[in-house]
Amino acid sequence: MREDLNTAILHDEVVPARAPWMHDLKAGQTLEIVDLEGNQAVDFLMYATADDAERYSAQDTIAAQGNLFLRDGAVLLSNEGRPMMRIVATNVAYHDTIGGACSCESNTLRYGHHTKDQHACVDNFLDANGRAGRNKRDMVSNINWFMNVPVEADGALGIVDGISAPGLSVTLLAEMDVTVVVSNCPQINNPCNGFDPTPVRMVVRA
Repeated sequence: MREDLNTAILHDEVVPARAPWMHDLKAGQTLEIVDLEGNQAVDFLMYATADDAERYSAQDTIAAQGNLFLRDGAVLLSNEGRPMMRIVATNVAYHDTIGGACSCESNTLRYGHHTKDQHACVDNFLDANGRAGRNKRDMVSNINWFMNVPVEADGALGIVDGISAPGLSVTLLAEMDVTVVVSNCPQINNPCNGFDPTPVRMVVRA
């Protein structure tokens, strides 16, 4: 967390392993996501509070910055091309934009039919979004904080050990009023959570 950011804490919550989380932020507030135990992926969506038809756009964000990975200073754009949030501090080298959210369908395809009933990020997103009247049609390509998804030489995506560690974090500044929806990833079949999902901390500051 940078010292020049405001530090009045408005909300401080530990999100359990495998759980969803949703919170509204006003423009000018910050959200710090802390990887408490290390190597934990945090799947992330956001919607404009005023009209949730405007929501995070991976395509616009990637095109605007000319890079698949999110680093310090990256601006997260909406499908209207407007800044929604901006990374103002991170002590993790980069974050993923293309790995997507695990689901029962993708688990079955990648890891076998025995994984079909395992809890997944899509379930968490549907749980949280359902409270706000949103459904599967409102889900878009998400951000994966702390997740390491390198692009291999043949163009394939790898999902490998994370590059985070206990206590590392990313801090986002809201550029507009936004609703943030998080899945504290429950995946146990690949290294994105070290095969053992753990809690994360969410700190909202004024």
